[in-house]
Amino acid sequence: MGALGTAAMARMDDQLPWFRALSAEDRSWVGLVAQAGIAAFVEWFQHAGENRPTPSIEFFGTAPRELKRSISLQQTVDIVRIVVEVVEAQTDELAAPGGEDQLQQAMLRYTRDVAFAAAHVYAREAEARGSWDARLEALIVDALVRGEVDDGLHSWAAALGWTSSPVVVIAGHAPDDDPRAVIDGLREKGRRIGMDLLAGVQADRLIVIVGGADSVHDAARQVVARFGVGPIVIGPEVPDLHAAARSARAALAGLKASAGWPDAPRPVHAEDLLAERALDGDADAREQLIENVYLPLAGTPLLDTLATYLEQGTSLEATARLLFVHPNTVRYRLKKITELTGYQPTEGRSAFTLQVGLILGRLSEGAATWRALT
Repeated sequence: MGALGTAAMARMDDQLPWFRALSAEDRSWVGLVAQAGIAAFVEWFQHAGENRPTPSIEFFGTAPRELKRSISLQQTVDIVRIVVEVVEAQTDELAAPGGEDQLQQAMLRYTRDVAFAAAHVYAREAEARGSWDARLEALIVDALVRGEVDDGLHSWAAALGWTSSPVVVIAGHAPDDDPRAVIDGLREKGRRIGMDLLAGVQADRLIVIVGGADSVHDAARQVVARFGVGPIVIGPEVPDLHAAARSARAALAGLKASAGWPDAPRPVHAEDLLAERALDGDADAREQLIENVYLPLAGTPLLDTLATYLEQGTSLEATARLLFVHPNTVRYRLKKITELTGYQPTEGRSAFTLQVGLILGRLSEGAATWRALT
């Protein structure tokens, strides 16, 4: 048995480049597993009778968990194949006179059971790893939703192989399918398209975190079909997973406020729902509207022009009359408002957003004045 084990190790070292690249400790463990397999075969064959029992093949259990993770199933098959070749090459010396065929048949049966044993070990490890990965994925999604981002989040993500940036979070309603099947399907989709995907089903919501997409549009296009009926909201693109809580917060706030815009496109960007989010009580949306709409115009004639234009039902002539300016002046100011805010007052949705931003800015100034007085 010792000679067979030594011969098997020598052949592995000669024929398997990946074996030569292993650490000395892992090579030693492989040698012990090979010798244990040979010893188990000899023991079984020595006591086999007419009603020979199923061979004992628990020798795979001698390998530590770390070795099972560093050696793939294909590499395990290579090890078994080489051990069998070494034993077969010495069949004439090992078998009793006339017993060569008997030994060959025994080896075929034994190696078949070894193959099943290897598959069982790796399947068990895969199931355990899959269950652990699923729990880890759920923890990451839950932490991002609750905004609890720390170094532990990156450790969890690294354990799942997450390396991608930028990151975008997409929220919508979960389909009626089994949540586990939905998440497995998304994960498989991510592997096929070369993106990192993390997903979680929370009550009736499906939250998908996409990393490594060329654009937000590409990220959404790949996963839209996996959501159930109803609105789908895309959070803003952020540089990394650490900042993904902001994208998740915006996406979920947009999903909650999406009822305020029944005709919104599917999917819709959370940025396009700022007005609805602000009216629904989203503090981030309120601050963003004040910063993007009110503050750039405050203290300039543009603010009065915008307010008058909106109050007059977006009538250019009525606005010019009330401000005692030429209509071309109003046109120029409206163009400047678009340049400063990104919203076009002459367009319905943009005018609505500007109106909400204007009101929020006035309320903010009024609250500041009231605090100063009291």
